[in-house]
Amino acid sequence: MSTPVVRRRETRLSPVSDDEAMPIAGMAGGDAGRFEHSRFDADTLIEIKGGRRISVCIPARNEAETVGPIVHAIVTTLTGTSGGVPLVDEVVVVDDGSVDQTADIARQAGARVLPTLSGGGGKGQAMRTALEAVRGDLVAFVDGDVTNFGPHFVTGLLGPLLTDESLSLVKGYYRRPLHGAPDGGGRVTELVAKPVIDLLFPHLASIEQPLAGETAAPRWVLEKCGLADGYAVELALLIDVASRFGVATIAQVDLGVRVHRNRPLAELRPQATDVLRAALARAPLVTPD
Repeated sequence: MSTPVVRRRETRLSPVSDDEAMPIAGMAGGDAGRFEHSRFDADTLIEIKGGRRISVCIPARNEAETVGPIVHAIVTTLTGTSGGVPLVDEVVVVDDGSVDQTADIARQAGARVLPTLSGGGGKGQAMRTALEAVRGDLVAFVDGDVTNFGPHFVTGLLGPLLTDESLSLVKGYYRRPLHGAPDGGGRVTELVAKPVIDLLFPHLASIEQPLAGETAAPRWVLEKCGLADGYAVELALLIDVASRFGVATIAQVDLGVRVHRNRPLAELRPQATDVLRAALARAPLVTPD
């Protein structure tokens, strides 16, 4: 059995704790701690997991067509069910006001299903509902609309956290097809999030997918930084973690190709607005000389 290779940084950080804060710092050579998901297999991770509990959370709204296979893949391969490896301790789906069979299908596939208190309140609210309900020391979030989901989405996110205690956040990155083309997805990322980062948060420019729904962190980091409302949650968390603990505590994992439902352009405006609002609220003040 092979041991995952952990890429060392030029400057070694002391382990991050819940009562420490680190200033913003750039990654060595502009490399944001990149890993390949293939470095982390479930059998090896279970050996180094120790007594840490792991929760996987899926915020979902009207994802009846995709949430079942996602939950099934996690439950049957990573929870000890049906011969799987007992790496993940719980799988929770937060049903954010669905009007289809998302909740029933997720429950049948083996997830614990929770409703958001507001019902359709938004992604950030759904993630907060999950965080308040789960018991994991490490919490991984994955989106519920991915059509080519595999267990490596989870093991890839968990691997860096389990092998390097100095990390405060792991973000997935991937290639995003659009309407049959090999790339072109992630329009809000490319047209809003990345330009905003270039101008206001250049220390985060090496983050490939700042809005990735595939993300993981120690529970206490999420509780300390908080989870913003709506679609702002991903960028807000990224900015807040970097501000509090340093960019060098953020790792990225290549998850390969991610295929999901591409929304019409008109439906992306609310997402773009949320992202811009979160960025401006956290932007450094610019004063005239």
